[in-house]
Amino acid sequence: MSTAVVRTSEGWWVQRADGLIRPVETDAATTAELLADRPAVELADQAEDGRQELGSRELLSPVTTPCRVVAQMVNYRSHAIDSGFDPDQVPTTFFRKASGSVCGPASEIVRPGHVRLLDYEVELGLVFGAPLPLDTDVTSGTLAHYVGALVVANDISARDLQLPKTQFYESKSYRTFTPLGPRLLLVDEQDLARLEQLRLVCAVNGEVRQDSTTAEMITKPDRALTALARFQTMAPGDVLLTGTPGGTALRSPGKALELIGSLLPPAKKWQTFFARQAKNPAYLKPGDMVTASISTPDGSLDLGTQQTPVRAAAVKERI
Repeated sequence: MSTAVVRTSEGWWVQRADGLIRPVETDAATTAELLADRPAVELADQAEDGRQELGSRELLSPVTTPCRVVAQMVNYRSHAIDSGFDPDQVPTTFFRKASGSVCGPASEIVRPGHVRLLDYEVELGLVFGAPLPLDTDVTSGTLAHYVGALVVANDISARDLQLPKTQFYESKSYRTFTPLGPRLLLVDEQDLARLEQLRLVCAVNGEVRQDSTTAEMITKPDRALTALARFQTMAPGDVLLTGTPGGTALRSPGKALELIGSLLPPAKKWQTFFARQAKNPAYLKPGDMVTASISTPDGSLDLGTQQTPVRAAAVKERI
């Protein structure tokens, strides 16, 4: 049965469906240490006394850093179609994000001064509770041994850096480009058996942009972990972002325009492409409010909702 944990500057708290919290009596300073101290979490969850309002406490990312942040590229059928790919032909592909990009579920998303095409991508994060050694063959039956918790993630992306440079690491690793939380949802085998029922929703200023379920995933979590383990170990507290549904600001320009673009010199092609993208109002702007949530329809698995405002970087602000 799942247990929701949140983190503040005071420590870790179990949070019930009614929003009330109770402190977890643990010395755990990191997510890995908390996941290893499940008895303390269970004790806090079972206790009826000592519950209180969250109040004005600031929620921090429930995934502590430093950690590995690995992400899957084009892993939802609708996103593949939006991107101009055949979803039946998309390979399982990973990239890394700097853990310095991790921020809390109510933190400001800071748009760097040289970025104009800032995009959103709601994603389900799998938080490792045990080491994933090289060459591990993960199955649906053993997934719960490796995945200790789930978390809402937003893979913020600077498209005007990502595309012409084919540079995923830089374009997705600026400070505040990976909001995580609010909840670290500790799960077991029965919970993970319901992964495909999770609904991901992302809205900007109240307008829903993404709305889909994890049933749309091209490479399911057990197969993704198996593919990742061919070349990358993972440790407790590390996180795998499992891809985003369709509905992002960036979409394929269509076959005809792609063909025309392929006939242009690279500099002219990108100049034309970005001129068109600059007219797209869906990209994030200072003053926007992004909300991202993941839950099952019945609410029995509820990872909570992020609310992250967007602002422009101040002059000479280091990001």
